[in-house]
Amino acid sequence: MNPLVLDVARSMTGRAWRARLDEAGARRAMAIAQSHGMPDLLSRVLASRGRDASDCSAFLDPSLRALMPDPDVLVDMPAAVDRLARAVRAGERVAVLGDYDVDGAAAAALIVGYLRAAGLDPAIHIPDRLVDGYGPSVPAVAALAQGGATLLVTVDCGSTSFAPLDEAGRRGLDTVIIDHHQVGAELPRAVALVNANRQDDLSGLGHLCAAGAVFMVLVALHRALKADGFWDGRDAPDLLASLDLVALATVADVVPLTGLNRAFVQKGLAVMARRGRPGLAALFDVAGADGAPTPFHLGYLVGPRINAGGRIGDSALGTRLLLTPDPVEAARIAADLDRLNRERRVIELAAVEEAEAEAMATVEAEGRAVVVAAAEGWHPGIVGLVAARLRERFERPAFAIALAGDTGTGSGRSIPGADVGAAVRLAVERGLLLKGGGHGMAAGVTLRAAGLGAFRDFLHDHFSEAVERARGEAALAVDATMGAGAATPELIGGLDTAGPFGAGAPEPVVALPGHRVVDCGTMGEGHLRATLAGRDGSRIRAVAFRCAEGPLGQGILAARGRLVHAAGTLTVNRWGGGQGRPELRLLDAALVPDQPG
Repeated sequence: MNPLVLDVARSMTGRAWRARLDEAGARRAMAIAQSHGMPDLLSRVLASRGRDASDCSAFLDPSLRALMPDPDVLVDMPAAVDRLARAVRAGERVAVLGDYDVDGAAAAALIVGYLRAAGLDPAIHIPDRLVDGYGPSVPAVAALAQGGATLLVTVDCGSTSFAPLDEAGRRGLDTVIIDHHQVGAELPRAVALVNANRQDDLSGLGHLCAAGAVFMVLVALHRALKADGFWDGRDAPDLLASLDLVALATVADVVPLTGLNRAFVQKGLAVMARRGRPGLAALFDVAGADGAPTPFHLGYLVGPRINAGGRIGDSALGTRLLLTPDPVEAARIAADLDRLNRERRVIELAAVEEAEAEAMATVEAEGRAVVVAAAEGWHPGIVGLVAARLRERFERPAFAIALAGDTGTGSGRSIPGADVGAAVRLAVERGLLLKGGGHGMAAGVTLRAAGLGAFRDFLHDHFSEAVERARGEAALAVDATMGAGAATPELIGGLDTAGPFGAGAPEPVVALPGHRVVDCGTMGEGHLRATLAGRDGSRIRAVAFRCAEGPLGQGILAARGRLVHAAGTLTVNRWGGGQGRPELRLLDAALVPDQPG
């Protein structure tokens, strides 16, 4: 194990603080700093992400050309491109069916936007979560075929939709599937199934979200259409201008921000900053997102508002927003999504309180490795959010299930090292679930209410070792120690060049040694605010989200006037405009020992 930071063996949240870099990493950091004249903190961050003095420049400015492989490395890509190209040339009626989350909305908007530029008028179907459920359904396929569609393209879904795609075939409807969810050896009926997570795909692109996979398909399709002269004399679409959608989906779907995904997000954020897409500009405005777009904005402000339509409102709102060229319509849809998001928060809060009460009994009293909470009356659209909150609270995989009569529909969220997608597929094979699927960190399930206990027991047995190991190794990785006065906008801006940060690429964590809690209190929906002062008199504002009632919040509130070691990530708060002020997003704290009183 790497050495302790500030001798913190057990913090307010029960974690040890350990240096992210080992000795070899520290030497790489020193070499980077000396070779490139970089600040020590930035060089440590680069070294902790596996960089050395020879490749850190390329890492700081990732190139799509260098990182993106030939799309044909994906299984079935040539067949998918051939069928799509034939549809474009013949002016066929194409139907696009996407998932109701951000990734599905962005993926659908990507391909519909391209097909519109090619002169087609695709039909768009985003299933209603309550009426249709996830992915293609037999009635939806039948309706699209009756509407004249000859080609069905499913995005962010379809990899396990056997009966609906059989129905498509019976009706003479060809299907191209573009997806990223885990899939077994048996595949549904389709002309092509482009999914890097199918078992026979060796592309190594399984970390792409659905919108990333659609972008790969469009690159290959564009190449094919250009080669046969389709775009001669026409205004060809600029695929790079659509990277804003890929960036949004990549962050919101919490796929790893490494390699190609990192380049997608960095280039996409630059596109987004130009505000060329009216729907995204309207969402940023209604969310009050100031300054240049960041992954934080996408994950916590923009993404939840798009998701709100699919959770408790009109599931197609997100796709329509991302496609509209009309700023007035964009503002109207963004306002609707903002309203739905506020309603969603109220519904979610009530369900979380109920779920946490149930989980206290099953997890803490029975020692369960996985939280499984279920109740009648929960809105099926918010169970994924409830599961995420349970995972945060209990630091283990969690499922929240909305019961309705003799069946239940739910979602699961996981921790690193516990693959819920694989577990759910195994549960389906064993007959414990009616259906289910997902990926490593998130999954969806449908089960009989009578089988809830068996599913809970299966998850406990399946994950006991993995969860015990993960919790035993739980530690906060710290990149560096520094005083509050060193946290300047310039330093934070320099750190941002090592981003974007997110899943698989954690934000740099700094520890502030021996800072006094001079002021603290709660704000909003269970958030914490505090002012920390260093021994030299410098101060920094600290905020911590959804922790006021937890051990960190209660620990800081009780430490008013005392010295603490504080750990968190640095940001510049630009609320209200201006240059902004440095802020610490507090992740953990520990009392400085041997204080009087």
